[in-house]
Amino acid sequence: AARLHIPFHTLDASAEYKKGVIDYLLAEYEAGRTPNPDIMCNKEVKFGAFYRFAKEQGADFIATGHYARSGTLAAAESDEEAGAQLLRGVDASKDQSYFLWAIPREALAMTLFPLGEYHKEQVRELAKKFNVPVAEKKDSQGICFLGSISVEDFLRQELKDKIAPGIATTFNTENQEEEKVGIHDGALLYTLGARIPLQPLLGKNSVEPGPWYVVQKDIQTNTLLVSKDPKSAEEYSDKLTLREVNIFSESEEFSCTAQYRYHGPTVKGVFSPDTNTFTADEPIDEPIAAGQSLVLYQNDVCAGGGIIS
Repeated sequence: AARLHIPFHTLDASAEYKKGVIDYLLAEYEAGRTPNPDIMCNKEVKFGAFYRFAKEQGADFIATGHYARSGTLAAAESDEEAGAQLLRGVDASKDQSYFLWAIPREALAMTLFPLGEYHKEQVRELAKKFNVPVAEKKDSQGICFLGSISVEDFLRQELKDKIAPGIATTFNTENQEEEKVGIHDGALLYTLGARIPLQPLLGKNSVEPGPWYVVQKDIQTNTLLVSKDPKSAEEYSDKLTLREVNIFSESEEFSCTAQYRYHGPTVKGVFSPDTNTFTADEPIDEPIAAGQSLVLYQNDVCAGGGIIS
């Protein structure tokens, strides 16, 4: 702002941050789910508290540095107003539309995404050209409010009274029984598909060589079912039920591709607004963590999304 000689205003959104992001993250992990706090930060802070503040200040638009694009959905033959569209950013490796599915439609209509038409390298070159001081700044990594601390360390600090070592078992295909293979640090700390370190069982000097991956977890008993195959599961589902659904354009059932983690694979299927369910054309061949976001696309257009329940 100083470089560009434009006014700089500050807004204290710490209360919204604590309630909508931090408290949400902790509650979800306590319930055994795997949340995505970046999505809630966008919904509650950037496109919540900040958006409302900007409107109060008389702003015509807000602008953010997300690698995404916005457009206008052409009005139908009726007299209904045209709606705003959210599109993937041109730079596929930096596209952040996945994190924006939950923002309010009215906020999307008032948002500019100036970086969405560019690749990251082009943005850096423009920044150098205009002598912007952060032209060489490293890309941000991790969750913004945690800084250099990891999510695991944050959970250990905040939920220390609810985290305790527990038993990890694996399914023996030969005798069709579960066998204890090691001790984990606490079921709350791990998500489905995650690689996990194990400690030897009492009375044993070592753990059977892995690597081991979480395929099921039980928060109530603090136990994990692990496997050497991260995609191991007794059966895979082709149907995912969503909660807190946000669809940008009113629609009947529609065909789409769904993405269940950032930069993850896309799956073709059909979304049914009546039941808030996504039915994949083929079973998804890996365990899907409850609490993660399923984001729906029609080509480059983000149709919306929801939280996997």
